Amino acid sequence: MRQKVFFSYADSGLPLRNKTAVKQSVVHLFTQEGKTLDTLQYVFCTDAFLLALNQQYLQHNTFTDIITFDLSTPDSGIAGEIYISVERVRENSTLHNTHWEEEILRVIYHGALHLCGYRDKKKAEQALMRSKEDFYLQQYLR
Repeated sequence: MRQKVFFSYADSGLPLRNKTAVKQSVVHLFTQEGKTLDTLQYVFCTDAFLLALNQQYLQHNTFTDIITFDLSTPDSGIAGEIYISVERVRENSTLHNTHWEEEILRVIYHGALHLCGYRDKKKAEQALMRSKEDFYLQQYLR
């Protein structure tokens, strides 16, 4: 079976254990959601790197923890690039009083769920997204 999930690093490392298991859990998420995954590239970066992307591609002048780009075509399964600010995730884990690894996993799943069609603009969408994140987080952690 060919690899479908990749981790790369723009200007930040990723101090996360069991990266292979995390990648496998992302593949499992797509299977559980009934979606065909072609390829998914996670790029871990700093706040400054992600802010520049946010300004350039989304015209937002704010920090964020994640930006998801859907690169799928009608002829393929889901393809995408997900950029994650390691700095922002670390800060959010402190703000929400959660463990760093739990927070990075939540964000990794969050991006994958966006590619599966889940949104998070409205309250009901946010609640569903959070329940899905919790579900996949608990599956991974047990």
